[in-house]
Amino acid sequence: MSEPITYLVDNNAVAFGILALILGIVFYSSNSNKPYFKKFYTVVPALLLCYFIPSLLHTFYIVPFDYACTDILNGAVDGGAKVLAECRASDDPSDTTIGSIGADLYYVASRFLLPASLILLTLSIDFKRIRALGSKAVIMFLTGTVGIVIGGPIALLVMSVINPEVVAGDVWRGMTTVAGSWIGGGANQAAMKEIYEVSGGIFSSMIAVDVIMANIWMAVLLYMAARSKELDAKSGADTSAIEDLKLTVEKFNKENERIPNLNDLMLMVAIAFGATAFGHLVADTLAPFITEHWPAAKEYSLTSKFFWLIVTVTTLGLFFSTTKLRNFEAAGASKLGSVFIYILVATIGLHMDISAIVKNPWLFVIGAIWISVHAILMLVVAKIIKAPIFFLAVGSQANVGGAASAPVVASAFHPSLAPVGVLLAVLGYALGTYMAWFCGQILMSIAGAS
Repeated sequence: MSEPITYLVDNNAVAFGILALILGIVFYSSNSNKPYFKKFYTVVPALLLCYFIPSLLHTFYIVPFDYACTDILNGAVDGGAKVLAECRASDDPSDTTIGSIGADLYYVASRFLLPASLILLTLSIDFKRIRALGSKAVIMFLTGTVGIVIGGPIALLVMSVINPEVVAGDVWRGMTTVAGSWIGGGANQAAMKEIYEVSGGIFSSMIAVDVIMANIWMAVLLYMAARSKELDAKSGADTSAIEDLKLTVEKFNKENERIPNLNDLMLMVAIAFGATAFGHLVADTLAPFITEHWPAAKEYSLTSKFFWLIVTVTTLGLFFSTTKLRNFEAAGASKLGSVFIYILVATIGLHMDISAIVKNPWLFVIGAIWISVHAILMLVVAKIIKAPIFFLAVGSQANVGGAASAPVVASAFHPSLAPVGVLLAVLGYALGTYMAWFCGQILMSIAGAS
């Protein structure tokens, strides 16, 4: 009989502090002017480290992450009353504490910080500025979204012919989390995990596919950015709108950006968590009602409390963006939202099994087919409408990389264009929940038919 594994950390506060320190070190070093850090981060994206380093905490027995308890308590698997009780921290049925440090942190991040971040990130959507980007920018962004939505099902169909065993079982569920990440970001990824009840083991493998494939594609986009003038000249694309956009963005930022005071921060926290509370209230009311009256709606995730939580806060964020509340963006609403997102990313990293690359190499073939469909569609549409490489690259990265890396690709063209990447990525956060859910429905249909 094997000896039980002993982990170094058995305290939530210590584990959370370690994650915070990791994020702090990554951000400090990635923004350092020291040559060796600059060289390192031109090869290794900071976002990759925010996933990868926390994964080492679980891999090397520092912080525990109990996949079984997480899946049982989140409703992904039925472990029975006895196992459910063992997963709780006490015998009190009202105590919903998860019996694993890593799972505890993920639960808090996904239920509180994730919806709050969605409010703050969608709050900054300016539909007028999106229209000002021109139709080609929006067309390329939406093309990228469509590429992800159809790319997953195509990859699933192709792999079911090449190697059916790879896509057997609940692999399609794991693919919904990649769709969430590649259309919106970490928040949408976590949302799909809960909505489609993705088990910990599959989720772990899919995180590796998501992160590695997304960063390979980002490297391709940065290479294209370096040759953008040459590529635009060959395609005959008109880049005058981009030059005008540089001046417009610079002027807007100078006129509106301000240093947030305590009042700003407290009001943003009130808006974010107040909306989160309302989202939970709606979810706690709607999900049981639908379960009782339309149990068949479970096939469309309509009986999931988490589904209604995410849909409610996303919709609220979109509504708030049309009111005076959107002015909080000038005080850094999206930056505060990004803080919550990176904490979520670090807790998601605790799921990641770095040995998945060796264990499930075929899953990376699925990821490669998926991202290739997205890339081919983007290139074809860009050629047809003669869109500048900037719109192709930023439209793609706003989907695949989200707000964390879209500004990086945008600034590769010009530093003043970084906000354009954020703007389109925020639109991705808004669409991510809806479109990733739709992609999941297609994946489920294909998996059920095969």
